[in-house]
Amino acid sequence: MTQAADSNSSHSLRKAIPVGLSACLAGQPVRYNGGHSQSRLCLDTLSQHFDFKTFCPEVAAGFGTPRPTMRLTGDPANPRLQLSNDDQQDFTEQLQQGFSEQLAQFEHLDGYILMKNSPSCGLKRIKIYQANGYPHTERGQGLFTAALIERYPLLPVEEEGRLQDPHLRENFILRVYAHHNFRADVSLAPSHHTLLQFHSSYKYVLMAHNQPLYRELGRMLTNAKQSDLSPLMAQYFSLFMQALSEPATVKNHCNTLLHILGYLKKSVPSEARQHIAAVIHKYRVGQLPLVTPMTLLKHYIEQFGSDYIKGQRYFEPYPETLCLSNNI
Repeated sequence: MTQAADSNSSHSLRKAIPVGLSACLAGQPVRYNGGHSQSRLCLDTLSQHFDFKTFCPEVAAGFGTPRPTMRLTGDPANPRLQLSNDDQQDFTEQLQQGFSEQLAQFEHLDGYILMKNSPSCGLKRIKIYQANGYPHTERGQGLFTAALIERYPLLPVEEEGRLQDPHLRENFILRVYAHHNFRADVSLAPSHHTLLQFHSSYKYVLMAHNQPLYRELGRMLTNAKQSDLSPLMAQYFSLFMQALSEPATVKNHCNTLLHILGYLKKSVPSEARQHIAAVIHKYRVGQLPLVTPMTLLKHYIEQFGSDYIKGQRYFEPYPETLCLSNNI
């Protein structure tokens, strides 16, 4: 279950974060052929940190298992769900009615992992077929996924297949924890103070991901106490999640690491700081993974850093046991 933040550590990481999961990825036999697409990444690794809530929109709509294959057809802006070998029957409304009543139960989730290539759950590049049997050049999303994103536009959503990419996996998990932390630290105890504290702890995460939005969020909070809290929180959270929507670049990570290194200028000898800078450069040119300069810099920050810099989530935006920075 979700645990409250430790009052002595505003960035304490929480376990059992609720995340949605396509039921077939959990090993449930709900696919059209009566099989599943069990994900070892989800079940063996991510399940140690996420409390998965499984759902299959096609089963919820009453489609049998096994069942004939289906595909999206017609206008890419408003596709229809039909059988792959029979364009006379339309199952769009049946599918939508099946999942529409369930969407409200996903309000507590902090992320969602979906099955790729599915006309209901696919996130990207889903084929939409023309009357002549050929797909449009324009691709789309599964009908359930499109409705999920429309209902919860800030929810981190990703396909399981894309999570095999280390950069996309790291970014998705970082966003899940950021989404969860905002809800736990700010939404559950709303005040200008908690919002400012949250922003302060994510300063260098934001700097590494999107410097223009990092600066815009800072300006937004300059006179925060003079602003109405509720609209300010909503606007902040929207831009915050937008800032984290893409993986951080090597260049931005290096700039952030060097910025943090500046906090050690008066407390760490020049020779040691030059060594840290040299390790950051090796990361910049691809000779070392991100975990190496991060670990080295964190070692000195823990000994000589201020409470402010020690409290930065940049050093641990998710549990170290996930080893995500080892491969980026």
